[in-house]
Amino acid sequence: MAPPSPRRPGFSRRAQYGIFASYVIAVVGAAFALLLVLTARFDPQGHAVLQSLAADVTSPISSAGRALVNGTGSVGKSVGAYINAASKNEAMTKELAAARRKLVQADVLAVENRRLRQMLGIRSPDIRPVAIASLVNSTGASSRRYATLSAGAGDGVANGLPVIGPEGLVGRIVATGRLSARVLLIVDGGNVTPVKRSSDGAPALAIGTGEGHLILRPLSSGTPAFKPGDIFVTSGSGGIYRPGIPVARAINHGREGTLARAMADPTRLDFAAVEPVYQAPAPPAPNQYDDAKNK
Repeated sequence: MAPPSPRRPGFSRRAQYGIFASYVIAVVGAAFALLLVLTARFDPQGHAVLQSLAADVTSPISSAGRALVNGTGSVGKSVGAYINAASKNEAMTKELAAARRKLVQADVLAVENRRLRQMLGIRSPDIRPVAIASLVNSTGASSRRYATLSAGAGDGVANGLPVIGPEGLVGRIVATGRLSARVLLIVDGGNVTPVKRSSDGAPALAIGTGEGHLILRPLSSGTPAFKPGDIFVTSGSGGIYRPGIPVARAINHGREGTLARAMADPTRLDFAAVEPVYQAPAPPAPNQYDDAKNK
């Protein structure tokens, strides 16, 4: 076992000075406390003077401590406010994104409502549609132009039924499934639609080009020339499309006929109504009295 160190705690001068200073402070504090007790007992006025002196001495220290506490508290408040501001900004960002989504949905609904009102204007009040459904897609890179309707045999859709959109005639059903159907568009390269000019009823044929347009050819040689801006509607001939459905607007006159743009733009097809096949009303029955009178 090693012998205890002969060095005293005060071997270092710095340690000695520290111990001495602590003793001095303790003695001064005890003396000051004893002085306060004696003056409070025997000299109240002197005791008040000593209290004022102590307050003057400790006031700067108290002020510095209070400023430090207040500064720490303000820093804490600032940090808390920053954190709260960040959370509030995040909440406001989410609310703004939700509001934008609702605004987009409202715009979509407004467009759909407007196009539905257009369809109601084209529909005949005497004809009840078989089905109203959306057009899922359409071909655009081939001369064969088809669209897919999201309604099929389960909804009453059958081959040969005409399909009408908000702007006008879309085409006719050529194939049906249980839940969907294929629509041959009027701009298809092999589609021919009987039409007439809305201004004077001049008959013509609207032949699809496969490129989103139609070629208008008059049925009689004496028909006045078609002009750009002329509107053509279905004539009712052929027993498929009822008369009066908008079909095309003439653009310019060419070598093969008058080029026209389909009223139901294939690039804007969204939904359509399927109508029953048009049947022209039967001619009135002859009056037997008139026949006998003529004889």
